[in-house]
Amino acid sequence: MIIPKTREEIELMREAALVVSKTLGMLATKVKPGVTTQQLNDMAEAYIRDQDAIPGFLGLYDCPSTLLTSVNEAVVHGLPTDKPLEEGDIVAIDCGAIKHGFYGDHAYTFEVGEVAAETKKLLQVTKESLYVGIREFKANNRVGDVGFAIQKYCEAHGYGVVRELVGHGLGRKMHEDPEMPNYGRRGRGKKFVEGMTVAIEPMINMGTRRISQLNDGWTIVTQDKKPSAHFEHNVALINGKPELLSTFAYVYEALGIESDEENEFREKALVL
Repeated sequence: MIIPKTREEIELMREAALVVSKTLGMLATKVKPGVTTQQLNDMAEAYIRDQDAIPGFLGLYDCPSTLLTSVNEAVVHGLPTDKPLEEGDIVAIDCGAIKHGFYGDHAYTFEVGEVAAETKKLLQVTKESLYVGIREFKANNRVGDVGFAIQKYCEAHGYGVVRELVGHGLGRKMHEDPEMPNYGRRGRGKKFVEGMTVAIEPMINMGTRRISQLNDGWTIVTQDKKPSAHFEHNVALINGKPELLSTFAYVYEALGIESDEENEFREKALVL
């Protein structure tokens, strides 16, 4: 059952989402060769608690960490380790936080030093597909419209779209209805409802869409060992249009990246 939120609840969710946004921004300059994902995890936990919030993943479904850090062929749910990151790696950092009783949950895939051009392209297309999908989260549309848009965009570039892992509703629980796949058919699935809040999160592979789980019971990897990218935003349906609750602005500021994609998204959303 979809749980619509009041405007007041959505603003509280925005605060939770921005805790995660700021945490990812703090981590952005720490992601470099030689650092371990366990070190990133420890920094993130301390930072989240300093913002009067609670790590959202730690203990959830017995998760042992504050971050999920997925390196190279790891798609999602990678557990932090003491293995140093290396030049040319990519690491998807998925982070959650609880504030005011609501969850924030989003992700960004970082480059470690200089990465291969084809890997940069994977990250670029995956992030673009996130906004392509979000634009379909609007009045009179359905779950399949978002999934179709993401799938079409990524498959047009020859990438594999993971089927087994999906986005989701978000609120007082980390996972609410509806599931938000990154594939689908137009006009199919649950109809969007004013006030609903979701996490949209493309998980896109350079090669095959097929995945496997490692023996740690958490880490999901591509079967062909090619890289995978993951980007995620929290979005609310307000006045029939999608509104971002999370932002990558803190990441861009930390890395000195000039990007107007979120402003462009907001401008286009106004005329949907």
